[in-house]
Formats: sequence, structure tokens, C-alpha cells
Amino acid sequence: MNKIVLITGATSGIGLACARKFAENGDRPILTGRNEQRLDEIRKELTEKGRDVLTLAFDVRDREQATKSIEELPAEWREIDVLVNNAGLALGLEPEYEGNLDDWETMIDTNVKGLLTMTRLVVPGMVERNRGHIINVGSVAGDAAYAGGNVYCATKAAVKALSDGLRIDVANTAVRVTNLKPGLVETNFSNVRFHGDNERAATVYKGIKPLTGDDIADVAVFAANAPEHVQIAEVLILATHQASGSVIVRK
Repeated sequence: MNKIVLITGATSGIGLACARKFAENGDRPILTGRNEQRLDEIRKELTEKGRDVLTLAFDVRDREQATKSIEELPAEWREIDVLVNNAGLALGLEPEYEGNLDDWETMIDTNVKGLLTMTRLVVPGMVERNRGHIINVGSVAGDAAYAGGNVYCATKAAVKALSDGLRIDVANTAVRVTNLKPGLVETNFSNVRFHGDNERAATVYKGIKPLTGDDIADVAVFAANAPEHVQIAEVLILATHQASGSVIVRK
């Protein structure tokens, strides 16, 4: 059965890769993000390939805007089968005692509260229909803190706890919950973290072949298409020469 798949943060990186992979799989993506122009470009790209796509421009940090967007979905798009909570970011790499409070607020509002908002808006319908799948994009950073990661690591630890908690809450239904935990993925992630410092961002991936957004999207599509009795609860995905959030062998 072709699924309706809502993907947050779909304009770049893992979210964009998920948009393309689910569309290639014959599913019907609902793509959300803050950049309306970029959403329009992606919709054009996919529709030209014969895919059925809907785009919604809003920021997951804006609860009112998110609620309005979901409540006003066209009838043929309302029964969301898969929610990919991908929108997230890291900002800064300072010691916790020197961190930027605005950066902290943005990370918490996006990575934790934004995920919760989308879960609260979409999952009740899944429970009512007794089918659905929530795929949360966490991180290896949620397993253990690394130097300078402090608040970002805390938000991804929260994603793990929220995924585990939701899985418990829906265990009496056929709704499934997956937490994907990528390691080094070469996207615009580090560029955002370092506030547009491309040179510094490039050093993150120096000496190692990192994962790509497509690698993570492949796992998401696989999890969503597992047999109904199979719940892929958690997947840690690392580059071959990365052993943990802080152990990376560069050659």
C-alpha cells in the first residue's frame, strides 16, 4: 500500500533524502520546512517524475502555525501513515559554561518541542486508525555526550527517551516507533552548527568517508516497509571508521 509520509525539515540533508527515497518507493510525501521557495523547487522536481507531493511551509517551533497546517490538510492527505520527525539542528560547540543561550533555545525548541508538537498533532489519528509509524531522527549524540556537544547531546538523548516513551504508550495498538541514530552524515549540519563557517565545517568530515543523507533515508524506508509484526525500534548508523560519537579514526 502506498503510504502518506509527512517529513519535517525536508528541504535539505536527511529530510530531502527521505523525500526522494519515499517518493521513489511510490509513497506520497508531505514535505514541511521553513523555506517555501526550496519546497516549491523540490515539489517541482518530484512531480516532474510523476510523484504525488504536498508541501507545507512552516516552522515546527511555531505551534500555532504547525497546528493550522495539519488541521487544514486536504481530505485526501489527512490519513498520515508515516511521520518522519527529522527537523533538527546543532548550534555551536562551546563548553556548556560558555554556551550561547539563544542557540540553546533554538535547539531545544526545534529538536525536542518541535518533535513533540508534530507527534501530538499526527499520532492521535494513527492511534484512532490503528495503524501508522513514527520515525524520529535522533543521533549517536543521544547515547553519550561529547566535548562541546552538551545541549545538542541532551536534545538527542531526549529524542531517545521520547521515542521509547511513545513506543510504550502505543504498544496496545499497531502503531510502530523507530529511533534512527546517525553518526557523521555529510549534509549542511556542520555548516549550520558553525553559523556558516564552511572551512570549519569541512574539517568535521576530513579524513573519513562519512554517511550521506541517502544512507539514512534507506534505513527509514526499510523500517517503514518492514512486515506489520516487525517494529524496528532503534538503529545506530555509523560510518565504518566511526565507533561512537567521540571515537573517529581519520586516515
